[in-house]
Amino acid sequence: MSPLSPPPPSPSPSASPSPAPALPSPLSASPALTPCPGPVVPARPASLTGARSVRLALCLAPLLLAGGWATANRPVVYEGARRLAAADPAWLPAGIGFTCLSWVAASCVRQGAVPDRLPARLLLASQFAAGAANHALPGGLGAHAVTLRFLRAQGVPPARAAASIGLYSLAKSGAKTLVLLVFLAVSPAWRRLGELVPDGRLLLPFAAVAGGVAAVAGAVLAVVRPLRRPVTGLVRAALADVREVHTRPCRVCALWGGAVAMPLVQAGTLVCVGDSLGLGVPWEQVVLAHLAAGTAVGAVPAPGGLAVDAALVWTLVTFGATPAVATATVIGYRVLTDWLPLLPGALVLSALIRTKVL
Repeated sequence: MSPLSPPPPSPSPSASPSPAPALPSPLSASPALTPCPGPVVPARPASLTGARSVRLALCLAPLLLAGGWATANRPVVYEGARRLAAADPAWLPAGIGFTCLSWVAASCVRQGAVPDRLPARLLLASQFAAGAANHALPGGLGAHAVTLRFLRAQGVPPARAAASIGLYSLAKSGAKTLVLLVFLAVSPAWRRLGELVPDGRLLLPFAAVAGGVAAVAGAVLAVVRPLRRPVTGLVRAALADVREVHTRPCRVCALWGGAVAMPLVQAGTLVCVGDSLGLGVPWEQVVLAHLAAGTAVGAVPAPGGLAVDAALVWTLVTFGATPAVATATVIGYRVLTDWLPLLPGALVLSALIRTKVL
């Protein structure tokens, strides 16, 4: 601008700036407000409800089966309960002691089945709690599930933990069979077990079913490639752990010594209960009956060990016991080994879960 040019005209005071266009109000443009609904509660998944129903059914299955059997055999159950109430209590501490030794033996087998060193107290507590889990799942699956979670919490890889479960089951069944063969060789009562062997016509269908299951499993592993890989890896891990465990004398003693001691201490509890009731069967025959019944029907998937109990009563009667006393003996044995530790075992299981041990 030149210094001689006039200044620009100033705006007139009467002139006012044009008003800015009015902005629409958010309240006026929004639709009518509705009250805020309460918190939405998510619907419970159907799978979770179904799983809880299945667990409840599995827990109630042993009670329903036992109730049905007791209803059908009321006189025998009444006489057995009467004899159990009048039993000699002097044998009770010995029976409880043998029951506690069974948990120690199980802990030894679990430690011997894995190369890693496990904390002894927590391992014993987990095996005590595993007894409560066995009432919900058949075939010892409850104890295996608790042990698997315990091993994973101790840093054992999944493949090695699963391999230890297989080695535990193999050592337990093999040692029980070996002890049974020894008692069959030294006891003259083995001839009476011939009355319990089923007819050959019944063994053929069972053998056919077992062979068919094995053939189907082999065909599935051969055809389904995604399933073959994890199974092959699990088998390799199991074989590696078996070789490593058997290179350590302490693991070998724990594995096979505990596996041999476990059926003997369990049979010791049965002997104590039988002596308190006046069973009238020598202790070696009681041990033989326990081993034979457990080996014959131990693999039957019945919750609560009901199949083993029925076979045990039948075997004791075959050895000369009266049905009422044999029933009372098996009931007392099951009370000491399962029902009496059930509530403490459930509390220990809950405590181990809360403390992240499982």
